[in-house]
Amino acid sequence: MGGSGMSRSMAALGLLALVLAAAPGRAESIKIGIGPITAAGPAFIAQDKGYFAAEHLVAETVSLDAAQSVAQGVVAGDLDVGATAASAALYNLAAKGGLKIIGGMAREVPTFHGNAFLASNHAWDAGLKSLKNLGHHTVGIVQVGGPIHYEVQLAADKYGIPIKTMRLIPLQTLPNVASALAGGEVDAGVEVNTIALRLVGARKAHLLGWVGDETPWQNAVLFVSTKTADHRQAMVEAFLRAWRKGARDYYDAFTGPDGRRKDGPTAPAVLAILAKHLNQPVAQLVQGISYDDPDARLDVKDVLRQVAWFKAHGMLPADADGMSMIDKRYAVPLQGK
Repeated sequence: MGGSGMSRSMAALGLLALVLAAAPGRAESIKIGIGPITAAGPAFIAQDKGYFAAEHLVAETVSLDAAQSVAQGVVAGDLDVGATAASAALYNLAAKGGLKIIGGMAREVPTFHGNAFLASNHAWDAGLKSLKNLGHHTVGIVQVGGPIHYEVQLAADKYGIPIKTMRLIPLQTLPNVASALAGGEVDAGVEVNTIALRLVGARKAHLLGWVGDETPWQNAVLFVSTKTADHRQAMVEAFLRAWRKGARDYYDAFTGPDGRRKDGPTAPAVLAILAKHLNQPVAQLVQGISYDDPDARLDVKDVLRQVAWFKAHGMLPADADGMSMIDKRYAVPLQGK
């Protein structure tokens, strides 16, 4: 090859190297563990609106029926990020050094409809028409130490009902709780909004109240394995940037200036995204919109209260430290919390 040809070839290779150096890195595939709930909306929005793609992430949501399964999946490496309800399993794994909380997700707050207290038709007809009357009834929960168990305890505390007067029935999955309610195998139970609305709409159960109206709390959190938090910082930060964009769109669609539930101009478009991912009619979903913090802020004080409750009931080791479970590199505390 002549000198001029060699020069042209070297120049072309140099230009190619510059183009490759300037090109964005390869997209990273991640799996996000969620529940079948409207609170997972920020993930769906970030997928459909390209917020994950803009961060060079190819995000897949994996829906599981028990919050504990998401925590276990994250520790096992089957899931990269957890976005689901807090549980004793999550806090246990975090206490052992396996998980880190990186942000807040859904909170149960008044006027928003996250989880619901339900009565079976048989129990309703027999007089169970208020949470005040939960004593001496069978109550379906998913698992001991799960978020639904905790919500039953919060309701019992609010109405001064000794929890020992209830018979809590662990049924392992949300669909099992739904079946037990519909079949009258339990008197009451707590269900996520999507399933609760289907049961009530089909007249297979009666609504006793929404958790957010009865007992507000930091229901769901964002978390990763400690290994991921320490060694995949760029991915975690990219995930949080995309999630927060989705959460802001979700919040703006369903929240008024006073922080209470009010649909805005973008609500129809966001509801359409939720309906597609949750495979549920818009007319039904609109009744069950959870609250998601627009900035993924975490109610730290409430997390510490939860940890204290699980410790007091022997579900966490006595030396479990709630603050050490929260990764301060990523988590932003809710102001005043």
